[in-house]
Formats: sequence, C-alpha cells, structure tokens
Amino acid sequence: MIHSMTGYGKSVIQLPTKKITIEIKSLNSKNLDLNARMPSNYREKELSLRKLIGHKLERGKIDFSIFTEVTGEETTTQVNKPVVKQYIKQLKELVDGNETELLKMAVRFPDALNTEREDIDDNEWQAILEGVNTALQHITTYRQDEGLALETDFKARIANINRILEAIIAMDPERIEGVRERLRKGVEELKEKVDENRFEQELVFYIEKFDITEEKVRLKNHLDYFVQALNSSDSNGKKLGFIGQEMGREINTIGSKSNYAPMQKLVVQMKDELEKIKEQLLNVL
Repeated sequence: MIHSMTGYGKSVIQLPTKKITIEIKSLNSKNLDLNARMPSNYREKELSLRKLIGHKLERGKIDFSIFTEVTGEETTTQVNKPVVKQYIKQLKELVDGNETELLKMAVRFPDALNTEREDIDDNEWQAILEGVNTALQHITTYRQDEGLALETDFKARIANINRILEAIIAMDPERIEGVRERLRKGVEELKEKVDENRFEQELVFYIEKFDITEEKVRLKNHLDYFVQALNSSDSNGKKLGFIGQEMGREINTIGSKSNYAPMQKLVVQMKDELEKIKEQLLNVL
C-alpha cells in the first residue's frame, strides 16, 4: 500500500496554565526536509522531536510547529520596574508629558520586560510527546487516505496503457503489411526487374528494423510489475518511479519504430497516461 507525502496532523493539549497546539504539515520532497518552530524553552528537546518525526514520516517537506497560549494566572514575563522608572525619569527631563503616555513609551524600550526561562517539567514533556504522537497518527491516516486515491488513479491509468497496448498488438500485422505494400509499390514504380528472392530477403531484413515484438513484451511486463509493486507491502515512490522510466523507454521505442500514423497516435495516448502517472509519483512516499 502506498502513502502520499501530502498530509496534515494536529493535536491540542490543555494544561493547568497553558494550552499547547501541535501541528504537522507535509508536502512532497525528494528527501526529508524538516522545519521546526517552537518556543525557545522547548529547544532543548528539538533533536529528539526531529528524530521521532523523521523516523515516522520518512520523507517529505515537513513543517512542525508548537504554539503555546497562557490560560492561567501565571506568566514568565515581568515588568522590570527599576528600568522602567529610570526611563520615565529620563523622558521627563526631555519633555513634559502625561505619566501614562510616558509609561507607554518606556515599556517599549529595551530591557523594560524580563522573560524568565521556563524549564519543561516531566509531566509537560510527556504531554507534549503524547500530543506529537497523536498529530503523527492523524497525518499518517491523512497520508494513507491520499495514498488510496493515488493508487486508484495509478491502476486506472495502467489499465488504460494496457488497453492501448492491446490495440497496438492487434494493429501490428496491418502495419507490417502496410510497410510491405509501400515497398512493393515503390519498386514497381521504378519499372525495373528485380530478383524476387533477393527482394524478399531485403524486405525481411528491412521489416525486422520495425519489429516491436520485444518492446511489446517488455512493456507488458513492466505494466504488470508496476501493479505488483503497487500492491506490495514495501511499495514506495522511488521504486515505482524507476519502473515508470522503463515503461517510458519501451513506449518511446515503439513510437520510433512504428512508422505508421494510426499506431503513433496510440503511442501518444500511452505517453500522455504515463506522464500523468509520473506527475503523481512525485507525491508518493
């Protein structure tokens, strides 16, 4: 079963004095690209959180955020009274003004507020870990659901390529006969006598250049292998991408050898289906 790299997970933790919101967003990327935003007092735990998230999500452009909102009476920010009073005194020496207005100006100056660093206690850390795991469960479910939609789309497009390939196989004898007739007419128009045996030998040699038997067999095998890999437990975007490249090579070779307009139209349809598969594979984990 495939998973998409696109996903979203969220959890909210309510503590006695604060509310903590954890969000994880994920988009497609070749590798793991994790961007973390969190309050400074949680930075000491950042490496362990990165390891946990990276192990679970494996790959993708991931934004991980922790937001805190104080809901109790406690606060870690205090007014630095001596500094504010000194600012007001200096301001009074410069201008005449209302005490309230001077206070508004003073609290904007550097060091007017003191923020004490708040260490994370064990209970809060355990609550955050549970919240992160909950958010990871949500984003994993999201990725699974997106993966199911992608899988359905892939199977439909592979079925379309298979159907077009069957039409090409059915058309191939007609194509070869058409090539044979064009060559015969060309020789007849020259109004020259030719050795029939030698002509048939050359004709066979020439037509062999347009033979697509091997390409048809290999493409059929690649299509079957793609579906088999899609259904396997270790299915991943990179593996499917490699199979898609091999499918593209066979389709291109069929197109270059076809030398027959109706068949070339079918090849274009296969290329269109494969291109859509490749675009969606960029989202597969």
